[in-house]
Formats: sequence, structure tokens, C-alpha cells
Amino acid sequence: MSELSLFRPSVTIESRFDTDAQIVLLEGDVNERISQIPDRSISLVITSPPYNLGKEYEQRFSVEEYLASNAQIISQLHRVLREDGSICWQVGNFVEVGEVYPLDILYYPIFKKLGMKLRNRIVWKFGHGLHASRRFSGRYETILWFTKTEDYIFNLDPVRVPSKYPGKRYFKGPNKGKPSGNPLGKNPSDVWEVIIQDWEELVWDIPNVKANHPEKTIHPCQFPIELVERCVLALTREGDWVFDPFMGVGSALIAALMHSRRAVGCDKEATYVEIARRRITDYFNGSLRYRQIGKPVYQPTGRERVSQPPEEWRSAPYNTRLLDSEPK
Repeated sequence: MSELSLFRPSVTIESRFDTDAQIVLLEGDVNERISQIPDRSISLVITSPPYNLGKEYEQRFSVEEYLASNAQIISQLHRVLREDGSICWQVGNFVEVGEVYPLDILYYPIFKKLGMKLRNRIVWKFGHGLHASRRFSGRYETILWFTKTEDYIFNLDPVRVPSKYPGKRYFKGPNKGKPSGNPLGKNPSDVWEVIIQDWEELVWDIPNVKANHPEKTIHPCQFPIELVERCVLALTREGDWVFDPFMGVGSALIAALMHSRRAVGCDKEATYVEIARRRITDYFNGSLRYRQIGKPVYQPTGRERVSQPPEEWRSAPYNTRLLDSEPK
């Protein structure tokens, strides 16, 4: 058992970066506070930056201004990243006057200019979000996983999923008759979605944080802890530093601490920093409400009224396929 796995609520939460610390919460503009962090000290940067949507915690800019501003931050993140480190940059889409701007595509050249290499474009599909009326409702976001060099940390075994056909065997060659799969499971796909009932399926099952989610706070765009857990397990080792430069209410930090990593986060909103501090303390006290990694997403049985087409649809010009699919 590592020293970090023995964390207790009495562990000091530092307000300035210290290489000997275990938890650091920085309050203020990340452009200013990141100067405290030494070069090549962070193993994983994982964050969901503001999407320029005009939320109460952000000022809305043109797309060009928005990207230019974040390019400066990304340059500093590259500076503090270890040579074997990774950046996981989770974004959605920017929408202006009904037009969609795919932020992951627009961000790609910024990282590439720094010499970083894209390892995966992970699609996170979820079931709930805002409903559109003049285009299809958006139900996915993406995580761009970049590495600084070719020599990067990637621990596949902790995040393997069971094979669909574990009994499959080689049918020819020197291994004929022997099992063809890995007994530890298979490499999960790069699509993490929320329609499979168990994470031990082909894809990863991670709901977004909405009203009924146990982790919901006042933050309008909150990161689910388990989304970060998989990245922490795969891309870092125990004792490594995980940094969220736009930490919000600290979900990424909690995910790191759960797996014996060191955690540093920054946010300019004092209210969010205080909530993050309280949530970290609650985690060590055993009172934090959070969704366990791999917990099945609730699926209606078909008996609940909310899962059945309304009776009014039978006398209205609705899609008849919806009525035909009503549970019997």
C-alpha cells in the first residue's frame, strides 16, 4: 500500500504549489497561478475548459479570441508537463446563431504546433442534454488525448474490459487450439457511452452530471468523476501529479486522489474552490456522494409511466414506430 493511499481528512490542502504536497488548490486566473508549477512536473493534465458559452463564470468572445486565449494556457501546460506525460482536453461544440463549431477540430492545430501527438480522439456519448429544435440534439463530447513525446505512460491493464468472446481460440498456426484473447480482458474502444448496462461491455458507461446524478453541485457543467478515473488509471502511476487548470468543483482532483495520485487544481471562482475543498474533505471523511466506477446506468423496465408513450399520441399524428415499441 502506498503512502498516498493512507490519506486522511487531516491532510493539508495547500494554497500554493509545493512539490512535497499531496493536494493543492489554486484560486485565481490559471495564466497567473500556473507560474508556481515547475517545468516538467505534471504527469497528466486533464480538464474541460470553458466552452465560450457565456456561462456566469466566463466572458463570451469570438471563436478566434477564445482559441487564442486558450493557446497561451496550453503553451504553459506543455511547459509543466513531464516528458512522458499526457494532456486530456475534453470539449464539446461552440454554437453561434445556430452554427456548430467543433472545438476539438479547432483545438487540434494548437496542440500540434507544440509538437504534441494525438493518441486518441475519445467520443463520450451521453443520454441527456439540451434539446435542439432546428438541428439534431447534441449528445456527445470529445476528449483529445495528446502526449508530449513518443515515450509516454499507458497502463492498459487497469482499464481493460472483458472480451465479448473469451472462449475464442486460434483456428490455425502454431497456437492452434489455444485461447486467442488476453485473460485480463480486451482493450476498450475509443467510444465511451451511456447506453450499455454494465461497464464490462464493449464500451464505457459514463453518464453526464445532471439533476439526479449523486455528484451534482451548483456548477452548470460538471465533470463526472469516473470519466477522469479511467484516464488517471491508464495515463499515470501512483504518486504522480494530476493537474486540472479549470477544476470547477474538483471532480478531477477527487478522481486522482482516489487512486493514490497527487492532485492540483485551479479555478478563478472562489465559490467553486471552496466547494472543491469541501468535497475533497468529504471524500476522506467517507461522506462524499459519488457514482462508483462501472456502476450500471439505470434502465427503465418498461412498466414505469414515464417510459411509455403518452395516451394522447394514439389520436395524434406522432411517429407510429414509437407506439409500436411500447412495452407490452
